Amino acid sequence: MAGRLADLCYMENNIKGKVVAITGASSGIGEATAIMLAEQGAKVVLGARRRDRLETLVNRIRKTGGDAVFAVTDIKKSGDLVSLVKLACETYGRLDVMVNNAGIARLSRIDQLQVADWEEMIDVNLRGTLYGIAAALPVFKRQNSGHIINILSTSGIKIVPLQGVYAGTKNAVRTIAEALRQESGGAYRVTGISPGFVNTELTDYIKDDAARLAVKERAAQVAITPDAIAGGVAYAIGQPDNVDVGDIVIRPSVQD
Repeated sequence: MAGRLADLCYMENNIKGKVVAITGASSGIGEATAIMLAEQGAKVVLGARRRDRLETLVNRIRKTGGDAVFAVTDIKKSGDLVSLVKLACETYGRLDVMVNNAGIARLSRIDQLQVADWEEMIDVNLRGTLYGIAAALPVFKRQNSGHIINILSTSGIKIVPLQGVYAGTKNAVRTIAEALRQESGGAYRVTGISPGFVNTELTDYIKDDAARLAVKERAAQVAITPDAIAGGVAYAIGQPDNVDVGDIVIRPSVQD
């Protein structure tokens, strides 16, 4: 028990004072991650499109003694990600971690040819994540340190109908991130976290009524809370600087 407590204390100490930018921070996994990291002493820089949600979250964190700022951020716009990183550097003098969390799911059969939905997932899940990486890397290069954390999906591990393009965008990020890790030569860490069924708003935006209902019913039976994924983010950040946690899969124990 003493050893376990020592490990937890070390993890929290390695999080304390770190500057962490989080996209998609207004709800779900992003919100839970912001709260958990702030409680452990991180300075969180929050990006999302919904200003009212961000203001509420920042006020909540500050009222409990945490340190947080926000910028309205649309990850489909590269300039918004640059501004988010700039806010981190101007406010806290550095950026230690970029959590690319924002994402969308548009589920349908490929032969339904929902091309507009494909393009939107590519723009958000793939292009938006690349914009986040591109915004953070110049700072990481100057510091010779940094940590990219990408929120992926178990949909990219077990491929099933209706999720082909969605899974494809997540696996594209997985591939790019592995190349980035190798290219960095250890200068910065790269982590991919693949959640399974999580109780978030992601399913609310599935356009196909039948698919949305099916996913919601399944999630109601087995879904875990966003805190479980936030704990994975905290674990990866809290490791010693020479330890790179590559891939974490976090899913309900009963999920197929």
